Amino acid sequence: MKIALVSPYDYPYPGGVVKHISYLDREFRRLGHDVRIIAACSEDLEDVPRQVIKVSGSIAHVPFAGSVARITLSPRVYRRVKKILKQERFDVIHLHEPMTPALPLAVLRHVPLSPQSLVVGTFHAYRESTHRGYGYAKPIFKPFFGRLDGRIAVSEAVRDYLAPYFPGDYRIIPNGIDLERFSDPALRPVERFDDGKLNILFVGRLEKRKGFKYLLRAFAQVKKAVPEARLMVVGAYDKDDKEPFVLYARQHRLHDVRFIGYVSEDDLSRYYRTCHVFCAPSTGFESFGIVLLEAMASGKPIVASNIAGYRGVLEDGEEGLLVQPEDERRLADALIRLLEDPALRGRMGRQGQAKATDYSWQKVAKEVLDYYRELSERKRR
Repeated sequence: MKIALVSPYDYPYPGGVVKHISYLDREFRRLGHDVRIIAACSEDLEDVPRQVIKVSGSIAHVPFAGSVARITLSPRVYRRVKKILKQERFDVIHLHEPMTPALPLAVLRHVPLSPQSLVVGTFHAYRESTHRGYGYAKPIFKPFFGRLDGRIAVSEAVRDYLAPYFPGDYRIIPNGIDLERFSDPALRPVERFDDGKLNILFVGRLEKRKGFKYLLRAFAQVKKAVPEARLMVVGAYDKDDKEPFVLYARQHRLHDVRFIGYVSEDDLSRYYRTCHVFCAPSTGFESFGIVLLEAMASGKPIVASNIAGYRGVLEDGEEGLLVQPEDERRLADALIRLLEDPALRGRMGRQGQAKATDYSWQKVAKEVLDYYRELSERKRR
């Protein structure tokens, strides 16, 4: 099949949706399919993979769901999309976050130019509260939504969140995990942190919704009970993002906080291997716990916020511990409990590693391809 994967976000800027698309691309091509990624790319990113069709270099930073979405709002994408759809003649056009302006909506606007194409949308985003934008713009979005032949939600939480705005049938197909990378028994820890201290790992941007400030405050309590504890902070953040947290650590004489920043995929798996406990203190807006799965595949126990997107992946007391969001005391208690109990860490790590096998990208890609075939047969009938 000739498949188009449409990214709503700046590609390849790090992010969960972009990572999802890149792994589907890899698996589809490995199975012999012809894949193109249609995306906007930052103007300073000239070296993109050859299968990426760059529609714009203009990127706007738009606040959304407690984060900042890097999307294109350029009107030029409409003409570019028309040309692509006429020339490429895709068998499948698979849009991610299909209700996002401007690229996914431009593709949906022009799909009649490619009548042979099956049109599928995957919805990733989740909010605990109602989405006023969806509510106000529902009459505008409805015709675009109606052009989807199939709809995928990455979790039940996402499906239930969308249903009031866009009712219909959804197939639940989760995010995946690069099982081989994270569970490789030959993987070595990062040498400079493999020194006998007990490492807590945080992975993510330093955005408000990621809840890092609660982890930092909790770490002050952890250090009193477990002096040999260390906090490693990995993610795509810059100097300005980390400055208030660095200042907090200095003011409170909080030692052993290491701001590492962005690391490659290969190094990321080594940081998971180096830690003793992984922590995800997000306050909300998480549709699915990709970082939880990465930790599970690495055989590491988890302390995470008890939010809908995480509950769908982690069972409290099995692969880790769930705690009330924004509660630094309970967060500290859970971290201390695991740091002080190596047997419990080992049991939870093994259970997490077993569960992670259900989320390999090979399995996820096969589910998506099977859904394409099911929809194609339904469309023919």
